[in-house]
Formats: sequence, C-alpha cells, structure tokens
Amino acid sequence: MAEFSKGAKIPLKIGGQATVKKKLGEGGQGAVYLVENAGKDYALKWYHKQPSEKFLKNLANNISKGKPNDAFLWPEILTEQFKGSFGYLMALRSPEYKDFSEFLLAKTKFKNLSTMLAAAMQICEGFKQLHRKGYNYQDLNDGNFFINPQTGKVLICDNDNVSEYGHSSGIAGKSRYMAPEIVMGVSKPDQWTDLFSLSVILFLLFFNNHPLEGLLTTSIPCMTEKLEKKLYGENPVFIWDDNDKSNRPVRGIHNNVIKRWGIFPELLQDTFRKAFSKEKMTVASERQTRVMEIEWNKVFIAMRNTLAPCPFCKNETYININEPASQCMNCGKPIPKPNLLQLGKEKIVLMNGAKLYASTTNDNGNETTVTGEVIVDSTNRDLLVIKNLSNDIWIGFTRTGVQKNVEPNQIIPVKQGIKINFQGGKQSEII
Repeated sequence: MAEFSKGAKIPLKIGGQATVKKKLGEGGQGAVYLVENAGKDYALKWYHKQPSEKFLKNLANNISKGKPNDAFLWPEILTEQFKGSFGYLMALRSPEYKDFSEFLLAKTKFKNLSTMLAAAMQICEGFKQLHRKGYNYQDLNDGNFFINPQTGKVLICDNDNVSEYGHSSGIAGKSRYMAPEIVMGVSKPDQWTDLFSLSVILFLLFFNNHPLEGLLTTSIPCMTEKLEKKLYGENPVFIWDDNDKSNRPVRGIHNNVIKRWGIFPELLQDTFRKAFSKEKMTVASERQTRVMEIEWNKVFIAMRNTLAPCPFCKNETYININEPASQCMNCGKPIPKPNLLQLGKEKIVLMNGAKLYASTTNDNGNETTVTGEVIVDSTNRDLLVIKNLSNDIWIGFTRTGVQKNVEPNQIIPVKQGIKINFQGGKQSEII
C-alpha cells in the first residue's frame, strides 16, 4: 500500500505529474490527497489495492463521458499505474460542505426547513441527471453526499462506482441502501434500484432514521448476514407501514423519527408510505412504479409553497392550507389561514417572508431562483405586498379589472381577487 509524502510526484495518463501537498483523509477503498497539477489544486483518490481491469475501464469511460451536472465531484484525470496501484483527480470540496453523516448525528443542522428542502431537491436533480446520461449507482450510501447547511447546495462524491445500465463495477454496495432485489441477488443495479436508494437517502435526510430500522432490528442481539438478508431483502417492513406495525420505531432509540414524523405534511408521509410499500419493495412488477425524482420534487415544491415564517416566533413552519388555522411546529401558537396565491394546481401561502420561485412564476424556470417575496408594505404596516424580485414585468389586475404593470422591484398588494400574470402568460389569483 503506497503512502505519499509531501512533494511526491504522481504520473498522469494525460502526461505531466500531480504533486502531493498533504493527505486529506483515508477510507476503506483508499486515501485522498491534496495535489497540484498545472497550477490547479485537485483531490487525488488513491486506491489501497489495484482494482480490477473492469473497474479501471469503467472509470475511464465515466471520465470520457463527463459528469451529469455540477453537483458531482466527478473523476477528471486518471493517473498512470504507479507503485502497485492507481488513482484519479477530481475537484476539491469546499470546507462549507459538510458530510451527510454530520447531519445524521446532529453535529450539523440545516439553517432552516427551506434549506433542507433545497438539499432534497438537489439530490433528486442529481439522480435525474445521472439517469439521463444512462448511469446508475453501484455503491450508494450516506457517504456519497456533502451538503452546505446554509444554502442546501449538494455535492455528490465517490462516483468511481457509477456504471452504465447493465454493467457492474464489481462493487456490491451496502444492504441498508440497496434495493431489496439486489440484497436478494435477483437483480442488477439499474434506474429502478436507484429509486429505492434515493427514497432511503431522502428519509434519512428528513427523519435521521433508516426507514426499515425499528423494533425488528433493535430486538436482534447480533445482526447476522442471514438476518440482514431477511430484514433488508426478503421481508423488509417500513417503520410506518399502515398495515404492518411489527417494525414501529422504538421510543428511546428512534426518537428523531418519532418526533419528526408528525410535524411534516401528510403529503410527505404518504409519499414515503408509497415508496416503501410492501409491493414496491418486494414485487418485481412494481419496481417500475417506484417514486421517481420528478414526483419527489413535486412533493417538495408543494411543501415549500406552504412554508413560511411563524408571525410569533419567526421560525419557519408548515401551514395547513385546508384548515382555518395551523399550529406552529416550533412555538405551538395557532396561525390563522393566510391568503393564498393560486396558480393552476399550485397554492402558495402569502405570509410575511414567504417566497416565490422561478419554477412557479417563469416558463421553464428553475427551482432555486427566488423571483418574489412577501413583505410588509413600507407605508402601511397592516398590508402585505409581493415584491417582484425577477427581471420580468408582471401584469397585475385589480378586482375590478384595472391593469397595472409590476416592474422589477415593484410591489403588488396581497388582497383577495387580485390577479397576476407572470412571464409567459402564467395566470394566478390571490384567494
């Protein structure tokens, strides 16, 4: 096993050398070094043992095809075989990105709920772009993700095990993250097995608990390979399964999910029940009906549309738009039902601090750019207004039909009956 000291020179396939600056860390597969090549710093992953020729060929193919999007810390440059092994160069991870495990252990917390939703959306987008390129994961786990707790931006790493559909990198993966059919050895990794793994990652993100780990796992004194195969492959049971209560969370052990489950909207709960239903986990014909990335993102957008700062404690909370009042999930005080902006099937709460996004107000807009914000009117503290933060002109209509252009940085009052046409003619109404 090669160990490189400061100043060591690593030959590269493209020619030239990478110069080692320092060691950054070490894992089961290999070590990671800070290196410099052609005046630019990279991370070098160096394998402890020489991987197979098949693995090397797959890695070279991934480099030639390029990364799915900018969220991926993708292999960029292969080294020559050197001192009995080889490695590859990839972009460095900025220090503000924290390992997903830090969130699971409560060492790091998200700035707010909006940031958590942003992270969930970006993870889904990463999966979607990966699948569009014809790739699937081979060894997905919580160690693949780094998240900025202040922004929700995500970096996806350890992509050397990614392969094209139908191909195997030779890495088996971990049963806690693999789809049951892979645990059972009856299927190879593909888009549909990835969708199961995505649901596991998202459940961990929201609830800090594994979706299949409740009473059935805690009652086992020692986890054996046979029991692992049964619990994660042959007969997996979702901890909140409507029809099978044998694997419920255990108070004192699974406190995070017990506390959090009830405070998130029913829409999210129902989608996880669907993702981890017995049929979708164990019936082969149901694999292709697993919850896809686009469906998850619709759930997260709907959740974000009902998210706003509590007028009392100022922390973000969910508003039940179907009830006359909601209870703040932080301070417990009742919040009267606010005005809503209805745009097609979307309904967005219009409380002080609530935001509009380009995915709602623009044709083909993205899900992260803020295009509007509800604020208190500077001349009338009893009036809420929507400020146009986009570069587009909105067209407003009063209840009597009078038209007014709402230029960028201008406002429109939050009053029932007012209509707003956004970019591309998207029509909405305040109700």
